Amino acid sequence: MNILRLLAGTIASVSALLLTVAGCSQSQDGVVGTAPPATVDTHDHPSEGPHHGGLIELGNEEYHAELVHDDAAGTVTVYLLDSAAKAAVPTEAPELLVNLSHDGNAEQFKLVASPEASDPVGKSSRFTSSDAELAEDLDHEGAAAQLVVTIGGKQFRGNIAHDHDGESHEEHDH
Repeated sequence: MNILRLLAGTIASVSALLLTVAGCSQSQDGVVGTAPPATVDTHDHPSEGPHHGGLIELGNEEYHAELVHDDAAGTVTVYLLDSAAKAAVPTEAPELLVNLSHDGNAEQFKLVASPEASDPVGKSSRFTSSDAELAEDLDHEGAAAQLVVTIGGKQFRGNIAHDHDGESHEEHDH
């Protein structure tokens, strides 16, 4: 019986120690500190890109893409941006893809490299499409779209939000 009490006391002590240590972190120099809560976000998230388009997160915010949808011209332009969604990120990729589905139909659209004057030779941070179907399908209610791009030899995917230049669905006449 004494062994059971000893064992129960040991388990309780170890459990308490584990709960105490779980919220702490130890640096390389041996200093232990309390980790910040997981819900705290220490950086700003811009609501739009430098070209006034909607932002698409790529990776774990390693990069962003900015989608500019010009309904009047029937064009879609995507700009590749850094983690802060401010500076251009040129890539060697000759195109990027938009995978789009709506009403049970899946389609894939290519946007071709259209380098900015500031992009290095052989690289582009801007990709364009004048495919009227893409421009129309992005506006389709219930459309699900994903951007696929390769940057530095690594493929990134990001979900494209259904947005009418900042208007909510209630404000937009479909």
